[in-house]
Amino acid sequence: MIFQENIPLAPLTTLKIGGPARYFAEAASEAEVKEAVARAAGQRLPLLVMGGGSNLVVADEGWPGLALKIAIRGTIKDVRARQTKFTVGAGEPWDPIVEHAVRENCGGLECLSGIPGTVGGTPIQNVGAYGQEVAEAITYVRVLEIATGEIHDLKNSECAFGYRTSIFNNSERGRHIVLKVVFHLANNGRPRIEYADLKKHFAGSPGTPTLQQVREAVLEIRRSKAMLIVEGDEDCRSAGSFFKNPVVSHAEAGRVQALAEQRAPQAPMPRYRAENDLVKLSAAWLVEQSGFHKGYTLGAAGISSKHSLAIVNRGGATARDILALKDQIQQRVFDSWGVELTPEPVFVGMQEAVSTQHSVLSP
Repeated sequence: MIFQENIPLAPLTTLKIGGPARYFAEAASEAEVKEAVARAAGQRLPLLVMGGGSNLVVADEGWPGLALKIAIRGTIKDVRARQTKFTVGAGEPWDPIVEHAVRENCGGLECLSGIPGTVGGTPIQNVGAYGQEVAEAITYVRVLEIATGEIHDLKNSECAFGYRTSIFNNSERGRHIVLKVVFHLANNGRPRIEYADLKKHFAGSPGTPTLQQVREAVLEIRRSKAMLIVEGDEDCRSAGSFFKNPVVSHAEAGRVQALAEQRAPQAPMPRYRAENDLVKLSAAWLVEQSGFHKGYTLGAAGISSKHSLAIVNRGGATARDILALKDQIQQRVFDSWGVELTPEPVFVGMQEAVSTQHSVLSP
């Protein structure tokens, strides 16, 4: 295992910003992950655990400790009568796994097509899109506990999955490193067509779409919103959707709805049912109705010309530029609607990410 010094992190992220890591290593096995964690602990180095870098905002000063990229590969398929179990290394790129599952006619991941990053990052955020969440397909997550070096298999119920959350980015943030993920997918599964964009896409189509047709539709929709990584497209220099959709009480949703009817009668406010009898508001609607249009710019940072939730690097942007735009959007949405927007990306080397032994895994 090779430990390198002063390695730029910007090329390893989709935003393409940020300074260097003091030390950097890639771990291709569980043993190498253990070795790197032990080295960081022994030298009292803060630890950053990376996947595909698709949701990282790295400080301009970089990372003062060890950046560890998880590169554990491999997929094992176990076919049963009704389900197929896929055991996948955390370093496997995510979309090829979805493509493989769909090709095998295994349902449960088709709506998660085109999401950048690696398999290890998906349970951390409970990655979701177009009416589907990865937690619905996960059986267990194999992890290394950083403090003890022990390896555990955490069952789905132990991961406390919720909307864009899990123990890995919430109550036990920085405690574990994801090594493998086990998925159970339905053989000859019926595709999930619940999201409005998908319903619209298939409106008028005869019969039930296949899993492959749903995957192709999702990729087409993501491409139209610059949510596929396309080399040379500045709208793709982003960390995906920068803000989570706010989940609020019915009373709070009613308050915002009343404001919307007064201030923006021409733009009906979307609202969706969420878990625990709560309501999910549209962060994109709140951003747009606060005066931020697609293509908006603030220096070298901006909002995608195709997706109002994607903050992009227009070329030469710094982390400070990205944070300045983030702050401006959050403040104006709060001033306009009284709703706080929560960022989705992980902030590295900034106040949110600095500790003596901090660990984060990026999709």
